[in-house]
Amino acid sequence: MISWGEGEDVKLPLPKGFGWVRFSARVTLVAITIFGLMLPMFAARALRMKAFSEAIVRIACVICLRFFGIPLQIEGKPMEHPGAVVANHASWLDIFTLNAVQRVYFVSKDELQNWPLIGIIARSAGTVFIERRTRAARRQKDIFLERIKQDNKLLFFPEGTSTDGRRVIRFRSTLFAAFFEPGLRETMWIQPVTVNYHAPEGADERFYGFWGDMEFWPHFAMVLANAKQGRVVIRFSDPIRVADVADRKALSERCEVAVRDGLQL
Repeated sequence: MISWGEGEDVKLPLPKGFGWVRFSARVTLVAITIFGLMLPMFAARALRMKAFSEAIVRIACVICLRFFGIPLQIEGKPMEHPGAVVANHASWLDIFTLNAVQRVYFVSKDELQNWPLIGIIARSAGTVFIERRTRAARRQKDIFLERIKQDNKLLFFPEGTSTDGRRVIRFRSTLFAAFFEPGLRETMWIQPVTVNYHAPEGADERFYGFWGDMEFWPHFAMVLANAKQGRVVIRFSDPIRVADVADRKALSERCEVAVRDGLQL
């Protein structure tokens, strides 16, 4: 699959001097937090304490964002209805920012589970990994239905790829199909959410965006080594009742408009 912006030559500044010390300290603190909370989280899941295990994931992400030095602001509130959440996709940071404000299970591309550190975090948080290929659409739908029936609130990125965080590209409607299955359409809701990354003062406005040919480690190091951080604003739009929408394409379009309207440019 071609990523948004693929082929664009983006030069990422490598950390210098004390930046490497700052990066190492933050990575160490994040690793201690994640691995320290894994045991109680797995224990909670084994004991079928679903709410407690989800709360541990949320707490871990809140702590990690504080270690990163990135403040988080929330506008609106997560829905209480059963269903799913859709959001724009800008960065690997989405794992932390979106998990920190609600209890959800991410839907992500297969490749993510092989990323260093982030892959471990994603797998531990119960992320649903899928193949982003047209021929895998039926399998994707079956996975969605299985997790929905387990009362998991899924969060997915209909753009299908990450961007520079300054735009919302066309939503793909494929993953919305599961919510129109008989018996689900009448009870499911979809809540659009917009993630707004505001760069550190003086930095490129796309500082937190991860797209195209960027490599994970240079971007990860650049963000964590920076002394001054920006901020993140999460905007929750009004949830959409699936039964009130004609089909998956119409639902996809409504969600896309809501997410784009939430961008703070």
